[in-house]
Amino acid sequence: MRLGVIDVGSNTVHLLVVDAHPGASPIPFHSQRSTVRLMRYLDAHGAIVEEGVQLILDGVKESVRTAREIGVDDLISTATSAIREASNGDEVLARITRETGVQLQVLSGEDEARITMLAVRRWLGWSAGEVLLFDIGGGSFEIAQGADEYPDVQVSLPLGAGRSTINFLVEDPPPYEAVSKLRAHARAEFTRVREEFFMERPRPKRVVGTSKTIRSLARLVGGPPDPVTGDLAQLHYVGLREWEPSLRQMPGSVREFLPGITPERGYQILAGAIVLRTAMKVFEVETLNVSPWALREGIVLRYIDALDGRGAEPVEG
Repeated sequence: MRLGVIDVGSNTVHLLVVDAHPGASPIPFHSQRSTVRLMRYLDAHGAIVEEGVQLILDGVKESVRTAREIGVDDLISTATSAIREASNGDEVLARITRETGVQLQVLSGEDEARITMLAVRRWLGWSAGEVLLFDIGGGSFEIAQGADEYPDVQVSLPLGAGRSTINFLVEDPPPYEAVSKLRAHARAEFTRVREEFFMERPRPKRVVGTSKTIRSLARLVGGPPDPVTGDLAQLHYVGLREWEPSLRQMPGSVREFLPGITPERGYQILAGAIVLRTAMKVFEVETLNVSPWALREGIVLRYIDALDGRGAEPVEG
């Protein structure tokens, strides 16, 4: 079957279309993104302003139009932290349904962590053993750990790359003091939750990162994917530390021309690098493996599992 996933995130409205059936790996057929950068469209009360709502509506309408042209058999529609945490999130969701016919299912941060862990486990296989997962979105940062397809412990923190940029790195490029404040805030947040992982779980056999921000940083710091296998480069703490001063001195308009950095990520990649490096420091991680599968692939896998009668409930939307 041909399955479509519309994911309304903090940075983009992303449509992923795959060919999928039980017992087989989903095969990508089409992918398209509409840039929204919702963290820039929040008012003083945390509500998404009209311009931001229009960007969401345009992105969803374009995604639906493309999905119909392709002829998907089913369309799953989800939203993550930007709408989840907006003070007018319910009103925005109702308007999206009214004007596009799409009913978005809002995933919690814990849902994001669980579904992303499923995707990572399927990508890596059982031999990966105990996995610690870092996932950076635009609004939130998820951490999960476990030895099975779903984690035994997971947390979601408001440390996404876009949110951290808006809250701490207002000037472009930011002064050193602003970077220090973000780092201290991130360190406090990660330290607060660290014991949930250190006390409850064994040390991970593999530490894995997902999301566009981490993939971009891996491309920048570690180089291009392997030409034979297509595997993404590992992301080393030392390399990230060496790159951070250069990123700090560049404006976002320059960062977007760096290898692996797209225009919609240039303004927030510095915050992503700072937060990720802080997480690696607090969790004592020297090397991060990068998974190309993340939340959207996990949503597809849950849907396929339900068709296959494995007992998993599909994400509906």
